[in-house]
Amino acid sequence: MASKEFEAIQATLKRTVAALREAGVDFLLGGSLASWARGAPESHPAPALIPPPQEAERALAVLADAGMRTERPVEGWLYKAWDGEVLVDLIFSPSGLNIDEVIARGQDLPVLGMTLRTMALEDVLATKLLALSEHRIEYTGPLQTARALREQIDWRRLREQTGGPAYADAFFVLLDGLGVASEQSFGGAAVRVVDPPRNIQQTG
Repeated sequence: MASKEFEAIQATLKRTVAALREAGVDFLLGGSLASWARGAPESHPAPALIPPPQEAERALAVLADAGMRTERPVEGWLYKAWDGEVLVDLIFSPSGLNIDEVIARGQDLPVLGMTLRTMALEDVLATKLLALSEHRIEYTGPLQTARALREQIDWRRLREQTGGPAYADAFFVLLDGLGVASEQSFGGAAVRVVDPPRNIQQTG
């Protein structure tokens, strides 16, 4: 049974999707909800939607017209909208990734009775790993996703996407030590098992 907090997140996601679709704004579902749609554990971060950069301003305006309180943070790569107490992130420039390629790799998945264009799992993890720094060291979410969805992840591609930054590299050492994936998977010919995503119609 979903928690009250997660039920509120689901309701906000449905309202946000409906508003953007009615206005004809393109977007991907990203963040932890993109992992949850594939079978990862429930989590309570802000829903993350990925519009093309040229659609970001219009997406923010649409959500403002829908009654949400909007913000333009100083970071310059995302906008925010508040649906009551629930925050929605509009991420139009994911860290370290080419947004056009991210959009092209999106997959249509069933989520809460809707079919949503959803960020590729490797891209979801890449955005989290490339955002790590000495001021933001948070491996809990990526580890939960890696453990739950290990057979759906193209480890070699993820390693190629994120190789270089020390905190991202450390994640793969951690995975190898925990037996989640082997070093051979990171650099060799990884075997990817693609299962049908969890078809979530209702929760709770």
